[in-house]
Amino acid sequence: MQESSPLISNDAVVFGLLMTILALVFSTSSSKSPFWVKFYRIVPSVLLCYFIPALFNSFGIISGESSGLYKVASRYLLPASLVLLTLSIDFKGILKLGPKALVMFVAGTIGIVLGGPFALLVVSGIYPEIFNGVGPDEVWRGLSTIAGSWIGGGANQTAMLEVFGASPSLFSQMIAVDVLVANLWMAVLLFWAAKPGKIDIIFKADSSAIIELQHKVEKYRAGILKIPTLSDTMLILGIGFSITGFSHWIADIVAPFIGENYPQLSQYSLDSTFFWIVVIATTGGLMMSFTKARELEGAGASRLGSVLLYVLVATIGMQMDLMAIFDNPILFLIGIIWILFHITIMLVVAFLIKAPFFYVAVGSQANIGGAASAPIVASAFNPSLAPVGVLMAVLGYALGTYGAYLSGLLMQWVHG
Repeated sequence: MQESSPLISNDAVVFGLLMTILALVFSTSSSKSPFWVKFYRIVPSVLLCYFIPALFNSFGIISGESSGLYKVASRYLLPASLVLLTLSIDFKGILKLGPKALVMFVAGTIGIVLGGPFALLVVSGIYPEIFNGVGPDEVWRGLSTIAGSWIGGGANQTAMLEVFGASPSLFSQMIAVDVLVANLWMAVLLFWAAKPGKIDIIFKADSSAIIELQHKVEKYRAGILKIPTLSDTMLILGIGFSITGFSHWIADIVAPFIGENYPQLSQYSLDSTFFWIVVIATTGGLMMSFTKARELEGAGASRLGSVLLYVLVATIGMQMDLMAIFDNPILFLIGIIWILFHITIMLVVAFLIKAPFFYVAVGSQANIGGAASAPIVASAFNPSLAPVGVLMAVLGYALGTYGAYLSGLLMQWVHG
């Protein structure tokens, strides 16, 4: 974790820097220059939007930890983005994607539940001193919070902290492991999202339903394409942010009400305001897709949604401190073995059921990244697929507490 203050601490300046990075990445990625064409054939643009802010954070130029930009992007821009990306979605087409997406999501959850105990068992065989902690400092208690984060998200992580009682110092170390390992895996997914066909060939996967959905949405967009006027753009943003505001309003009523009156529902994250914001915004966008508002796609609704989403990508990137791995390398070794176990389970299941790599990537990220990053990975394949990521991430909220609790008990058993 960074201890010294960053070179740039003013969020307005940091935001300007992030927007400059995004502008440079997208202007060079659309360049016809032979150098940039070859460069972006190897390195996907979305990966740079994510990784360059991570480097700035790692070298102390900016600080994701002290900045408030991620909270603004995740709470305001993400819901509006979800609304705009779902405006033109073919909901029937999503349903046609079939059960393989669900199978891959569950495989990902199982990989997290079993991966933690497996990683702890392997590392304890090499470094038995990992078990030296006593009481709240027992390592398994901290690892249970990572299980909560990697299956459901922040609310589930907090639930595991309350249930198993990890010490504050141990929990802060676990946050570093959680963020760095999860973000490195997301970087790998973003890299392969640009070339899924190679893996699909190995898996002998049939991705025709995904391609059909993409083509259907693209054909619809082409049929209603127009040069947007100022009124069109204002209307698009008005719909996106009004539904975002409505989502916050309802979430601020529903989440505390459930927390006070139905505390048993907290195991489904139903007392989390962020959960309700995401669900209501996505539902609002899907409902608008059945109205004439769907035609706003022709004026660039999803394009503006993607702009908001890429700002979120940059703010997620600036959360990653690559230097944190040197703080407690044994814990990072557990995290890396854990994520590799999860990846192995997913790839084996995908190979057996011949699932497209899209389902692997989104199923994994719906577990590990949740609603904040699953649509980013899905849209890296194609912007029209972003809602698939959101719908799968919502499942993570429901399973998160159960899966993380079971994983915590298994790690306690390994700990002895």
